[in-house]
Amino acid sequence: MPTSLARRFALLIVAGIVCHTAAVMAADVGVGAKPIRGAEVIIDGSRKLLDDKWTYWQGPRFASSLPIKWPIVNDPVDPGTVVMTDDRAADGGKYGAADIVTKKAYRDFRLHIEFNVAKEHGNSGVYLQNRYEIQICEGDRTKHGMGAVINETDSPYDAFNGLGKWNAYDIEFRAARFTDGKLTEKAMVTMYFNGKKVHSNVHISQVWGGPNSGVDGGNDEGRGITDTPQGLKLQCEGHDVRYRNAWIKELNLKGADTDF
Repeated sequence: MPTSLARRFALLIVAGIVCHTAAVMAADVGVGAKPIRGAEVIIDGSRKLLDDKWTYWQGPRFASSLPIKWPIVNDPVDPGTVVMTDDRAADGGKYGAADIVTKKAYRDFRLHIEFNVAKEHGNSGVYLQNRYEIQICEGDRTKHGMGAVINETDSPYDAFNGLGKWNAYDIEFRAARFTDGKLTEKAMVTMYFNGKKVHSNVHISQVWGGPNSGVDGGNDEGRGITDTPQGLKLQCEGHDVRYRNAWIKELNLKGADTDF
């Protein structure tokens, strides 16, 4: 084969490998992403899995009661059912009154979760280790807004698909590290929003929002992080926000790197 043709052939092979890798990566993130090997499905739109995997977070403002009052409703876009954040105990934006948390605690992990905001200003949140909130707040483009690592990053609002549409967070999280009981490395997170990388190796300084927000929120104004794994939490503020297709895989990230 002539040298020029051989080079062209080699370039085509490399391009094919790159395209295949990108396609595989794209399949792992974004709306509709299927669980990766070793992942545990934690929301599939059924009442059974909701009750099996989740319970209420009984924080200082807890005002509901088991069984979980979040209803199972029809998916507004696709066939099937989904979980809706609709517990009357949280009416008026009383965060912490009816939040749900996984029964299982996690340290480092990879998470995929899909959400749909039905109405303007719809508000919820995904809490990593029931400490660090990834915000869901329609219309808010601030550091307290949609897709922000709350109060730590800007909102990547342009990645939001919009009201009534499904959106996906794909997250890799590394818990804070401690030596002799003292915090030596802050928690870290990388996140894709609807398949677009929006946060890369972001250090998280503290728990924001006070004791009603999550574990350690009342310790030294949220800076007193403790060395304990905790569950994934979803926030209820009396808004119509729906969840589906959530899965999580436990990891052991030895190095301070969450990029994926």
